[in-house]
Amino acid sequence: MAIFYLIRHGKTDYSERNQKIYQGFGVNLSPLSADGVEEIKNTAKDERLCSANIILSSPYTRAVQTAAILSKELQIDIAIETDLHEWMANKNYIYEDDKTAENNYREFVENHGRYLANKESDWEDMDTIRKRVLPVLAQYRHYPKVIVACHGMLIQSLCNGYHPKNGEIVEFEY
Repeated sequence: MAIFYLIRHGKTDYSERNQKIYQGFGVNLSPLSADGVEEIKNTAKDERLCSANIILSSPYTRAVQTAAILSKELQIDIAIETDLHEWMANKNYIYEDDKTAENNYREFVENHGRYLANKESDWEDMDTIRKRVLPVLAQYRHYPKVIVACHGMLIQSLCNGYHPKNGEIVEFEY
């Protein structure tokens, strides 16, 4: 049985969101803030992580940077897994403007990540997140200890609605 150490990325610097090449998908390209880097350096000191076998990462910059810091501190290799990406404001991979994305997020939170009865929404619900993430984790079950640098809503979908703080480790047994 594998233990997955799900780590929410550190605090992020969104100051260039919606500028230059960041327009529209800037939230995914945004790096960690200076505080976020320090958070993850502190997270790397957690003894549970020392004997991990591999680090998996979301492809988004804030998670990749989190994985890179952990890799440097712990001397563990990284594998990028595209299906470990953050929650989608539109599950059909359609760009949503900030206002629509924020409304979809609000609706997600108000409904605890579940669609209302008889009404499916454009946003990705918790079950959909789980269905894309669990097959990725299944590929790594042969490792005893796996670190996953990822996002709060992904962790929330796997851990009964618990939404971690930045840099927090949440254990998940597959």
